[in-house]
This record gives sequence, C-alpha cells and structure tokens, in this order.
Amino acid sequence: MKKLGLIKVAVFTACLLPFAQLLLAAFGLAGQSLGANPIEELIHQLGLWGLRLLLLTLAITPLRRITGKVWLLKLRRMLGLFSFFYVLLHFLSYAILDQGLNFAAIGEDILERPYITLGITALMMLIPLAVTSTNGWMRRLGRRWKKLHQLVYVIAILGVWHFFWQVKLDTREPLVYAGILIVLLGYRIWLKRKR
Repeated sequence: MKKLGLIKVAVFTACLLPFAQLLLAAFGLAGQSLGANPIEELIHQLGLWGLRLLLLTLAITPLRRITGKVWLLKLRRMLGLFSFFYVLLHFLSYAILDQGLNFAAIGEDILERPYITLGITALMMLIPLAVTSTNGWMRRLGRRWKKLHQLVYVIAILGVWHFFWQVKLDTREPLVYAGILIVLLGYRIWLKRKR
C-alpha cells in the first residue's frame, strides 16, 4: 500500500513536469523558451500533452491485462484527469491568448475550421467524464457510469483526428498517435471477440 502511494506521487509529479516546463518557457526562465511564436507553441504543447496522457490512460487496461498488475488501475483516474487538465489549458490558451476572448471569432472558428470543431467536441465530451470521475458519482450513476465513460474512446479518436487536421504539412507525428490509438482500440476489440 505504501509502495502504491509512492508510485502515485511519482506519477502525479511526472504529469506536472510538462506544465512546469511550459510555465518556465512562457516566462523565459531557466533557459527555457517557446520560440518565435510562443502562443502557438504553448497551445500546441498543451494539446500534445493532453493527447499523450489520454492515450496513456487508455493503455492502462491492456498493460494491466498483459502484466497482471491490478494496481495499475489505480493510476487511470489520475492520468485521465491530468489529460483533461492539459486539454482544458489547450483550449483556454487558444481562447484567451490567441483570440483574446473574442467569442464571435471563437464561434466562427468552431464553425468554419473542422479541426477546431473536432477539438471543441472532444473537450465538451471530456467535461462530464472529469466531473463524474469521483467515487460518489460512480455510486450515483451505477451501471450508467461505465457507459458514460466509454465516451473516452470517441474522445481519443476525435483528439487524434483534431491533431491530424491541424497539422499543415508533416503528418508523421499525428500518424504515430493514430497508430498507437489503433493498437489500443484493436486490443480491446480482439479481447471482446475472444470472450
């Protein structure tokens, strides 16, 4: 039990490290920098970390089945909430720093840019998952909780798709994420058919 507590602290710290690094870079501290286009880079990095942690959350179940380490499931909620944290910051950086909270321009972007439409849809779907991630909500919703949280598969697909459409030229990186997602979802489909 004590060992699990230490693992949780280590994972929590690891999940905060990208945020700390981006904070230092935003203020030009400790030799960190966001480059020539800091706002765009900040938005991009926050979105990437949100997607990475979302895929890592989805990787917990296969890892638990392959390794037999049941305690891995205790990390899933934390990883999912950190994913939401980064995705929310990704959107807020876009809305505040890039658009200056110009709601008309944000609304226009959502309607006219398909990759932003996908991104905002994924965020809207993530909100109820984050809100209902507590034990209290699990008890209140019962079987419906599991059905609601299966939205994570749709959210992951939308997240990868959002990234792919957002990239202008070099699509190699989003394709890597798409490949990882295909493996994670494919494993679940294979497991279901096996049963």
